[in-house]
Amino acid sequence: MRKFLLPLLFLALFIAESLFVQFMPEKVFGQSKILVPHFLYTGLLFFTIYIGKNKGILYSAIFGLLFDIVYVEVLGIYLFLFPFVAYIVTKVMHVLQSNIIVASIVSLGGIALLEIGVYEMNFLIHVTDLDFMSFINLRFYPTLILNAIFILLTGFLFKRCFEKYSEALKDD
Repeated sequence: MRKFLLPLLFLALFIAESLFVQFMPEKVFGQSKILVPHFLYTGLLFFTIYIGKNKGILYSAIFGLLFDIVYVEVLGIYLFLFPFVAYIVTKVMHVLQSNIIVASIVSLGGIALLEIGVYEMNFLIHVTDLDFMSFINLRFYPTLILNAIFILLTGFLFKRCFEKYSEALKDD
């Protein structure tokens, strides 16, 4: 039963991202900024930190492909970047302790890497013509603030959920 709850959690986060974008007003706090929710990827990064590298990278690749199929016209950007950033996060976490504060900061750093990677890939293949400083001000900072708030609200829940899941895996 627990094997089905985890993909359902990630699927719910995937759907929550699209619902958030759909119901978010165009102008936030009187300014036109681009807020990109990475609820799914936050969950995947916490999963990678607390469960392990192999499963985290596998789930990141699967949901990266799903993300590419549903949202992006160029297949492969998220399929490559989701597992790559998850791998970098595992290497960083080998050096650091895996408490909730460090995991939250590293997850936010992973989201920052993902955002910059997506921008650079889109800039390289000429999908966007936005210069880097405009990207930083228009999309990067608002996205980090939004996802930091999400991490503050859900980080502890993710930690507890994945630690229990890890204990259940050890018992089996």
